[in-house]
Amino acid sequence: MKTSATAASLSFRVLRTLAVLLLAACGRAPGQSSSKQATDPAVAKLGPEFASAGAQANGITLHYVRGGTGPAVILLHAFPEDWYEYHKVMPRLATKFTVVAVDLPGIGGSTAKPGGYAAADLADDIHQLQQQLHVEHAYVVGHDIGGMVAYALVRRYPNAVRGAMILDVPLPGLAPWKEITAKPFSWHIHFQQVPGLAEELVAGRQAVYFRYFLNPQYVSDADVARYAESYAAPEHLHAAFEVYRAFPANEKFNAEQQSRIDVPLVLVAGSESVFSKDLPTMAEALRAHGCTNVKTRVIEESSHYVADEQPGIVEEFIEEYASVL
Repeated sequence: MKTSATAASLSFRVLRTLAVLLLAACGRAPGQSSSKQATDPAVAKLGPEFASAGAQANGITLHYVRGGTGPAVILLHAFPEDWYEYHKVMPRLATKFTVVAVDLPGIGGSTAKPGGYAAADLADDIHQLQQQLHVEHAYVVGHDIGGMVAYALVRRYPNAVRGAMILDVPLPGLAPWKEITAKPFSWHIHFQQVPGLAEELVAGRQAVYFRYFLNPQYVSDADVARYAESYAAPEHLHAAFEVYRAFPANEKFNAEQQSRIDVPLVLVAGSESVFSKDLPTMAEALRAHGCTNVKTRVIEESSHYVADEQPGIVEEFIEEYASVL
């Protein structure tokens, strides 16, 4: 028999989940596109120097939020978030950099495509965006899925970037990827790779599913509802899972890269993240594959979603490594 305290806690969790679902429902009518408009209140809150726009890249529209002046910094988000993942760090970065936060293809305001969700293909899309926006010599920051794309961008277009920061993610095909994906906490990778199944089970329940990953201490119910909207359209949810189904292609691509790369790389993990203890192994794997300039850093009192949990430290790290002397 449950105690009254336990019952109260359970009731609170149920009510919070219902609130998230209602927020998601109110934000989007059935069949409505999830494209982010220039009037997005989240963009307005960043400050008058920021604007939301779209650019053509490889036949699709990539949505981005841009602000500030100075050397370019491109921000690539994680699953299950969108450009808004970086909203806590963007205003401060914009005082010294041109900041471009992108919705990856098929997410939020970026249109989905029929295929090409391997990290190398997504990197090509980002490079096309760089050319459209004339931010060729950018510093690239990628978290989780975004980190995989950032590394592929360095490999495919090393002359287009001046450095990359890879936030709290192992790289497919490089040690200790196999050991990590064999552990129980990687269950979602395997679930999301099953063709069609994840779409059927998650569709209409995005807010509930995303809340599992996003700590309510740092990510509000309104923010979860926002992310649910970004993945609400069937083609957008499908795109998100296609990214995971492309991991075998990422493994092959990364394992084959052996050429010398002098682009500075910084591997970052939260001190409470399951990946923090693997940082030395990840760095050595990159060095063994030709990366000559690899550093590691740890963000204290943070788990996986570092930009949500410790935005001040993330901003300091980016400023430290992205600055052009």
